[in-house]
Amino acid sequence: MLKLYNTLTRKKEEFRPIKPETAGIYACGPTVYWFAHVGNFRTYFFEDILKRVLLYNNYAVKHVMNITDVGHLTSDADTGEDKLEKGAQRENKTAWEVADFYTRHFQNDLKSLNIQEPAIWVKATDTIKEQIDLIKTLEQKGFTYQISDGVYFDTSKLKNYGALWGNKKPAELKAGARVEMMEGKKHPSDFALWKLTPSGVKRQMEWDSPWGRGFPGWHTECVVMSINNLGIPFDIHCGGIDHIQIHHTNEIAQAQGAYGKMMANYWMHGEFLNIEGGKISKSAGNIITLEKLAQKGLSPLSLRYLFLTAHYKAKLDFSWKSLEASQNALQNLRAKILQFKADRTPENVIKADGPARSDSHSDAGGPLAAYRKKFLEFINDDLNMPKALALMWQAINDPDMAGKEKYSLILDMDKIFALDLDKIEAENIPPKILSLAEEREKCRQAKDWQGADKIRAEIEKQGFRIEDMADGPLVKKA
Repeated sequence: MLKLYNTLTRKKEEFRPIKPETAGIYACGPTVYWFAHVGNFRTYFFEDILKRVLLYNNYAVKHVMNITDVGHLTSDADTGEDKLEKGAQRENKTAWEVADFYTRHFQNDLKSLNIQEPAIWVKATDTIKEQIDLIKTLEQKGFTYQISDGVYFDTSKLKNYGALWGNKKPAELKAGARVEMMEGKKHPSDFALWKLTPSGVKRQMEWDSPWGRGFPGWHTECVVMSINNLGIPFDIHCGGIDHIQIHHTNEIAQAQGAYGKMMANYWMHGEFLNIEGGKISKSAGNIITLEKLAQKGLSPLSLRYLFLTAHYKAKLDFSWKSLEASQNALQNLRAKILQFKADRTPENVIKADGPARSDSHSDAGGPLAAYRKKFLEFINDDLNMPKALALMWQAINDPDMAGKEKYSLILDMDKIFALDLDKIEAENIPPKILSLAEEREKCRQAKDWQGADKIRAEIEKQGFRIEDMADGPLVKKA
């Protein structure tokens, strides 16, 4: 039984899809005006885990993600510049060129992190007509009003506005000064559906509409792109926790106003990634991209491993020290994988003399089956990756399991972890070095530590190193 935490109901619920054995997911994608950073990727990682767990449970997944290439203002309070227009000015390019460049960069970053791409990408600029049609519907039903800078949704007309908030009113909506800045706006929570291009201003991305030339509101885009591809209601809507108070709340408002229905049955939100205990922000100068990881010799999969160590609903603190520790843990894991793989097809592991390990535990009632059952239990308990990861290490160190059993189990777990553990290959070690390693192992068994150390030094002199593992030494290139 798969259970997921639903922000809408504030509790974990059994996942019951609208269509049997299928799952529709809409994930809020990037605003493509700049590089995505490690905090952004934590949200996309959580959504990837959700998708992989659904697939692991044999659901057919239809995953839709938007590309916001217009309309996202620098403030969620419907003020400031369009981020794409601002990016175009900064880089002296067209807004279309900026959007295309950062879209492709984002997609490449996803691949580096083994985050599966959605089945459907949707650009906001490809759905302008549909967005205008949605605003027309809301206008006909009496949910809109127009002021000097655009068309707004009147939240007072919706009885259950703020369904995602629980019992709290978001702090963002208490800033009355924002209302005064926009003459004619009726309520602090009202939001823009269509922004008009100011007189005398020429924008690169603007369209004609019944209300004047302009561009759509950010919240309107996601309503159209999700419902057009998944229907209403659809199964799961995902995003970062920062979307609860405004963006997702305003999506729900439009869907209820236009269609009288809740957009999605399950709303899931990932927590923030903090940097050294503080929030990630450009003003703080702590934006970290995947390129910065590479400059420090740290791999994207080390970041993925770090993300696995915390539940998606818990805050996680990023530091270079924690990332280095994750990279070390991943390297250790890869060494273990090579060792267990050698149990299946002997390569670089030098076996100590002694009776062969029994494989009698691979039956349905043995530890392998117990680990598989426990793993499914953990991942189906609201995607509990920390417990699943700890279970993997417990299995690795279990003396009652053969290496080939561990290898099979870990590769199965890696369908969720996605650390590329199935792609690890043993290094090509010359026969002379393997022969030296065998001699060293004989010295160790005879407790000739001085002889063993002398051979180790010779191996290292030849550009190789030897690691003493539980099931025998492992030879690697230095």
